[in-house]
Amino acid sequence: MHTPDLQVLEVPNKTKFPLVSMLALSALAVFTVFITWRARVLEVALEQPLNVHLLAPYFHAAKMDGTPVSLSDFRGKKLVLTFWASWCGPCQEEMAALNSFYQAHHTASSGFDLVGISVDEDVAQAARFATEKELTFPVLFDPHETIARAYEEKGIPTLFVINEEGSIDYAHVGYDRTDHLGPILARELGIDLDRPIGGMSGDASH
Repeated sequence: MHTPDLQVLEVPNKTKFPLVSMLALSALAVFTVFITWRARVLEVALEQPLNVHLLAPYFHAAKMDGTPVSLSDFRGKKLVLTFWASWCGPCQEEMAALNSFYQAHHTASSGFDLVGISVDEDVAQAARFATEKELTFPVLFDPHETIARAYEEKGIPTLFVINEEGSIDYAHVGYDRTDHLGPILARELGIDLDRPIGGMSGDASH
C-alpha cells in the first residue's frame, strides 16, 4: 500500500511581527510624547515673562573702547537691553533692526538708551561683528554670562525694556521679524513713530 508523502507545513510565527510592531509603536509613542513635551518647554520659555515688574539686576561691564558702563549710568532714562551673540542668526537680524531703530529715534536728548550685551566667549569675534555691522549703540561684553544669569536669560536674543526707576517693563525671548520690533519698542518707550528722528511723545504710559 502506497503511503502518500506527508508535507510539513511551516506555521508562520504569529508572535514575531506583532512584537516588533508593538515595540515600534511604543518607541514612536515615547518619541511623540518627548517632542510634545519639548515643544511645550520651549513654548513656556518663550512666553515666560522673566523679571517683568521687578527691579533690573545691577550690572557693569566695559564697552569696546574699555569705557566702563553700569546700569546706574542710565537712571532717569528708559533702557533697551538685549543679550546676543555674533554666531546667533536671530541675534544678527535683531541687532540690525535695533541699529536701524536707534539711528532713527535716538539723540543726545532722547529719553531712552540702548545697550547690547554680547555673551560671546570670544570677545574679539563679538567686537569684530559690532564693527563690521557698524552698530551705533553701546556694545558690552559678558563672556562668562554673569550678567545674563542675573537677568535669568533663557535664550538669545533676549530683550528687556527697563524704565526710568530701574524696573523691567517688558521682556521677550527670541526674535521674529513678524513681531514688528519697531512698533513694540515705540510703544514701550513712548515714541511717536510719526515724528522725525529723536521725536518723543509726551505720553510714555503703556
